[in-house]
Amino acid sequence: MTRGRADVNPKKRLITWIIVLVFCCGCFYAYTRSRGSSALEYGSKSLRKFGSSYWRGEEDTTDTSTKHEEDADDGFIPKSFPVCDDRHSEIIPCLDRNLIYQTRLKLDLSVMEHYERHCPLPEKRYNCLIPPPPGYKVPIKWPKSRDQIWKANIPHTHLATEKSDQNWMVVKGDKVVFPGGGTHFHYGADKYLASMANMLNFPKNSMNNEGNVRTVFDAGCGVASFGGYLLAYDILTMSLAPNDVHENQIQFALERGIPAYLGVLGTKRLPYPSRSFELAHCSRCRIDWLQRNGILLLELDRILRPGGYFAYSSPEAYAQDEEDLRIFRAMSAFVERMCWKIAVKRDQTVIWVKPLTNDCYMQREPGTQPPMCRSDDDPDLVWGVPMEACITPYSNQVHRSRGSALAPWPARLTTPPPRLADLGYSDDMFIKDTELWQRRVEHYWTVFGQNLESDTFRNVMDMKANLGSFAAALTNKEVWVMNVVPEDGPNTLKIVYDRGLLGSVHNWCESYSTYPRTYDLIHAWTVFSDIERRGCSIVDLLLEMDRILRPKGYIIYNDKRSIAEVIKKYLGALHWESVAISDSQLVEQDEDDVVFIIQKKMWLTSESLKDSE
Repeated sequence: MTRGRADVNPKKRLITWIIVLVFCCGCFYAYTRSRGSSALEYGSKSLRKFGSSYWRGEEDTTDTSTKHEEDADDGFIPKSFPVCDDRHSEIIPCLDRNLIYQTRLKLDLSVMEHYERHCPLPEKRYNCLIPPPPGYKVPIKWPKSRDQIWKANIPHTHLATEKSDQNWMVVKGDKVVFPGGGTHFHYGADKYLASMANMLNFPKNSMNNEGNVRTVFDAGCGVASFGGYLLAYDILTMSLAPNDVHENQIQFALERGIPAYLGVLGTKRLPYPSRSFELAHCSRCRIDWLQRNGILLLELDRILRPGGYFAYSSPEAYAQDEEDLRIFRAMSAFVERMCWKIAVKRDQTVIWVKPLTNDCYMQREPGTQPPMCRSDDDPDLVWGVPMEACITPYSNQVHRSRGSALAPWPARLTTPPPRLADLGYSDDMFIKDTELWQRRVEHYWTVFGQNLESDTFRNVMDMKANLGSFAAALTNKEVWVMNVVPEDGPNTLKIVYDRGLLGSVHNWCESYSTYPRTYDLIHAWTVFSDIERRGCSIVDLLLEMDRILRPKGYIIYNDKRSIAEVIKKYLGALHWESVAISDSQLVEQDEDDVVFIIQKKMWLTSESLKDSE
């Protein structure tokens, strides 16, 4: 009886196993490709992909294979960084859906957790430079940019097709044009705003209400035409939308030179302090305001000032079918228990107004829902803090003053706000800080010399804004400033908003919630010293600054000389160049500090060059 064939050719068996192995590897590769790749993985791939290609600045042709030079003090300093894969030209590391898929995070999609921040671990962060898209050009200057941008800079035209009946945007040749329409205002934001001002009986049908409306919050903003047209009224709007199916809407807004931020009304508080905005706006923003015991309406209530408005333009406000009527009645009953009242309702819009004092809250029956927030709840603590389904009462100062007691704009910018006392700051400290930063900005512009023109900057970021005095010193220029207040420092962002400026809280050990190539100017005052103190990576911060800085954009570094010397060693690898350097003693700082002006070069990958030629 035979046991089987013992004379099988070993060579044939080896070939069979090789075929099986190749097949398995192919299946695994296909699977990983379908699940997406992390930025770090793309970085390593692009190192091979672009190893023999080149980048180009104005006079810049460089071999991009990774090289290092040894430094006796600091170890290895890269001569070049690899270029991320082209598919990462728009990466937002902490809002990267591929990261969510890869890490298999268990998120509740019904409450928008997948649109909230989820940052990669330090060892999984990208280590590469974000390439501009093929054919990228220096953005069109403000104010023309409000109405048109280069199509190549954001090569996504699906919104032009999808929203063609609403006049969001139109493709015309090599440009994308913005007629000013929106989901609810097809015939233009300007007419919509004039109608709203008329509804509220504002003088001269002007939305700024003689300077008493200065900061506005627009939820589900689309391409931010609402906020873009409010600029003509001296009103700054924080236009907010998630990185959702309309994923490039905020990118379009920022490319236009309109203030905007990637975020969502989900489970965490918005990164803004309490009582920040005079008006909140929702124009068919597709938000379920009644979900989870009205928690999203209560978050709006938190960020609205006393006497602030919520303008709601949506079918629920005017449609007569049974479901829309049911929603509007339920919503009206809920906000009435929040002590909001209808200021006006006309046509397709209803506008509610928030009370000026705590009187209505104190007169509610015991057990009325929603409840008041706990007395130990800090409404200005926002970084990573879950929303609360409760009403935030006013401070005793606001209650006595019957409002925020803020001066109208533009006096608001330089008038000490009442909330200074919350931080233990005096009016004199505020005034001196304003004057100091006026001198510092004048010094900055002197250091820039002949490099600046009146339209060099539009989108500006102050990475450590403190009281917002850097931005205050720029109000005579055609710029807007994103004032960032670090989450581990004094909670001064409420002062920034009380001055009539915009900003957000952030942790600079992580990536910021914005697209690549957002800002023309980044101001970094003592930020690197803070990062070093916290034990975070200076290189990671440099790569993040490069990501959000536009080609040919500038950085103002104002910090320790020793750190500036380290940064100088990375200039070539980042494709940055030194513009000027000056002692900070001239601007009343420590003698060890320097002002260092850096410019990011324009560079393109070889593939981008082929496409643009």
